[in-house]
Amino acid sequence: MKILLAEDDATLATQVSRTLREAGFAVDVAVDGEEAAHLGGTGFYDAAVLDLGLPVVDGLTVLRGWRGTGRSLPVLILTARDGWSDKVAGFRAGADDYLTKPFRLEEVVLRLRALVRRAAGHAAPVLRCGPLELDTQVGAFAHHGLPLRLTAFEARILGYLLHHPGRVVSRTELSEHVYEEDAERDFNALEVLVSRLRRKIAPAAIATERGQGWRLLPGA
Repeated sequence: MKILLAEDDATLATQVSRTLREAGFAVDVAVDGEEAAHLGGTGFYDAAVLDLGLPVVDGLTVLRGWRGTGRSLPVLILTARDGWSDKVAGFRAGADDYLTKPFRLEEVVLRLRALVRRAAGHAAPVLRCGPLELDTQVGAFAHHGLPLRLTAFEARILGYLLHHPGRVVSRTELSEHVYEEDAERDFNALEVLVSRLRRKIAPAAIATERGQGWRLLPGA
């Protein structure tokens, strides 16, 4: 799952992005509103963390621009503006959640996981497909009730597929949601990782749809 973090405070951006990556997210960082507007308007993100006090273009203007062009990615506003009028303005602009500074980094992770899960159409915090489970509150995978050991990149891939079970996910779509913006996209590496995951999660299956992509199925 990939997050857009729009934050101009370099120290805070480093802290938040590190925490999100440790929690299993891919993260792109925008340091001003112009960059945030461009990335959020053209890229593929599962959610965005948006500061209101961005330079060049303020956060509310960025958010209104996204919503005005039909961008529906979940947005968590992260700001020092804690007044009621500020919160009302944020939600009216199209925010899905609002968190004021100071905050616990763990709370950002929890809120984002909930936003991503609900945006994918899941109400319950535990996602299931056959013997597979993902507890989205803690980011833990299980297989037949036992912890499933995955590399960080395997977890990104399986996490995305578990959020969209039964649906064909193209190689391009999957790469957009597991690689960060400046990372080199490697479809061959994705093929290898998917093959490795198949062996770890059987009898659940990642079926190959020729010329289309992959589909996560519960298996026999």
